[in-house]
Amino acid sequence: MPHKNIRRPERALSARFVETVSSPGKYFDGYGLFLRVAKNGAKQWVQRITIRGKRCELGLGSPPAVPLGEARRVALENRGKAMLGGDPLADKREARAGLSFAEAVEKYLGGKLSEFRNEKHRKQWRSTLDTYALPVVGRKDVADISVQDVLRVLEPIWQDKTETASRVRGRIENVLSWATVAGHRTGDNPARWKGNLSEILPKPSKVARAVNQPALALGDVARWWTALGEREGMAARALEFLTLTAARSGEVRGATWDEMDLGERDKIDETDKTPVATMAPSAAQGAVWTIPASRMKNGRSHRVPLSPEAVTLLQAIPQLDGSPYVFFSPRSGMLSDMSISAVMRRMQEAQAKLGGLGYLDPASKRPAVPHGLRSSFRQWAAERGYPRDMAEIALAHFIGSEVERAYQRSDMLDRRRAMMADWAAFLRGEAAEGDNVLKLGATR
Repeated sequence: MPHKNIRRPERALSARFVETVSSPGKYFDGYGLFLRVAKNGAKQWVQRITIRGKRCELGLGSPPAVPLGEARRVALENRGKAMLGGDPLADKREARAGLSFAEAVEKYLGGKLSEFRNEKHRKQWRSTLDTYALPVVGRKDVADISVQDVLRVLEPIWQDKTETASRVRGRIENVLSWATVAGHRTGDNPARWKGNLSEILPKPSKVARAVNQPALALGDVARWWTALGEREGMAARALEFLTLTAARSGEVRGATWDEMDLGERDKIDETDKTPVATMAPSAAQGAVWTIPASRMKNGRSHRVPLSPEAVTLLQAIPQLDGSPYVFFSPRSGMLSDMSISAVMRRMQEAQAKLGGLGYLDPASKRPAVPHGLRSSFRQWAAERGYPRDMAEIALAHFIGSEVERAYQRSDMLDRRRAMMADWAAFLRGEAAEGDNVLKLGATR
């Protein structure tokens, strides 16, 4: 492990070391790049470089906003520029003159928005800064923004909108880190949390706990499923598919026909009127929905085994010419998130008109929402006795540490196929074979 004030060979540092080191000192990497750790724990990237015969130091920002890889890239770029007779220090000083925070946001997002996985995230990134940060510090030069400026943005919303405020803080930090690397400011990042704002603001976990999405009570699932089947429209069918697959709304709304492999079910004669519930187990064998990594929240492709009910649902949906989407909108585009939520809201309103309580979350007593159906599935899987890892994989959650995931590469597709068929039976209100066995054992 590197020790302070000792020059190390090229690329000697590691991301893990940069994250955990706390002892004051200078930790060298390569191309003159080193990490300076102050007595208060603040960290800064610095590059020693010779420019036109004169040795000097350049500040390159602070981790974690400026990771090791980015610091190395900028250091190598500066070195090459100096070797060709350029002056990266003068370029940095020139770039630093008169850039407002609003302008920095535009420049930063100009290069970063393409990295975000979905349009909703891109809009949220910009809208939170437009709503909370720009009215306060938008006109201020990034070189002059201080901790007090950041606090003026965060303190009014830290107590009541804690999660949003925490995201705004991180986004301000990213913009200011970019401004530092681009040469528009120097010094520590005033929006940094650890060892900085953490000493002033209460921890987000102490201020407000995350509110879970209202889930459907397992005792209400069968009657809710029956009521959903009576609903007309593409959004209702999308909600059915979402429930059968335990997928996220965005994954279902963005589903395209080329992601679907309906397996042997494609070959069944359309004149076959056998009810899907009594279909032979092999009828839908191999039916899989493969969601590409670009559409997944975790950035990894995900395979979903399709039950006979899911396959039958897909086969009943017409394929619209000119639209790749399975569940298309009236204008042939992708359904909106609100369209699926509206189906559940109308189902709740219909129950309320009849004098019933509707479909409420057992804990919060709030009406269930589409995303809460994933929680209902997870609870059912746990009570049904399915292995934790298998249920988590079905929800496309990461399992264990990075090391564990490196060795556990199976997605348990065949085992999950049986689980999803069992889930479909539960939705219909039918007791699965395992449930009967458990009840018999309890009677004995």
